[in-house]
Amino acid sequence: MIVVKTEAGLRVMKDRSVPLTPRQRSAFILIDGKRTLDDVLASSAAMGVAREDVDQLFQLGLITDAAPAQTQVELAAEVLNAAEVSVHNARSPKERYDAAYPIATRLTAALGLRGVLLNLAVEGAGNYEQLLELAPRIRDAVGQEKYAALAKALNDR
Repeated sequence: MIVVKTEAGLRVMKDRSVPLTPRQRSAFILIDGKRTLDDVLASSAAMGVAREDVDQLFQLGLITDAAPAQTQVELAAEVLNAAEVSVHNARSPKERYDAAYPIATRLTAALGLRGVLLNLAVEGAGNYEQLLELAPRIRDAVGQEKYAALAKALNDR
């Protein structure tokens, strides 16, 4: 999370109207709207700044998170995407091969005579690793747009 000073924080920075401990002040000075909270904590760890010091700055309203809170739709989409990725990552090489092989043969067969050798190579690929080795040649032959379906079937993305 990227943290920034609030209007009250900028005012306190100038007039020192809110008493801060030396550790809190050190962390407060490092907060510039470009660094993440982890960066600030790592940079100020040698000065003894702990997470509690930064939490106190949050409670005082001197700093805030720069990014707006996620909407419910964004949060739901993120959860759904994570679920799809975990299901996809759980596939074995055999399952990936079974999903990718028909796509690869369809793509290379559509090339006609200029793709005969590549089509034969795809049909000769007996496992996931062999099909994965042919993937760059298929991408070059059919183009990135048509290759996208095969890439999704082959890779854990």
